[in-house]
Amino acid sequence: MIVRNSAVVALFVVLSGYGLNGSIAGEVEIVTAKASSSTRGWTFSVTLKHDDTGWDHYADLWQVYTPEGHLLGERVLLHPHVDEQPFTRSLSGVKIPESVSQVVIRARDTVHGVSSQEYKLNLTR
Repeated sequence: MIVRNSAVVALFVVLSGYGLNGSIAGEVEIVTAKASSSTRGWTFSVTLKHDDTGWDHYADLWQVYTPEGHLLGERVLLHPHVDEQPFTRSLSGVKIPESVSQVVIRARDTVHGVSSQEYKLNLTR
């Protein structure tokens, strides 16, 4: 019985270090995105959610790609948003070829890198 209880305690300690209580952030999530066109290019507004913990772990970037994987633009996030969740940031002047009717948005954080989530956004011209 002692071995089993020790194993349970050890498992709890390991799992609690991985954020089961929500204190350690996971991958960044793209909540929503919008795009609008003007004569100067496209403007994207992207809302991210991430349990930023400070300078050591925060959402630091989102990018706009063609479905084929060509980078069209990126918004670098220069600081953590610990007390502002979810948060929205915009990027203007993105040039989108006329043949592109959908883009893929990806986001990144400083610990996990690029999130496995891909947010597909149809463009209305």
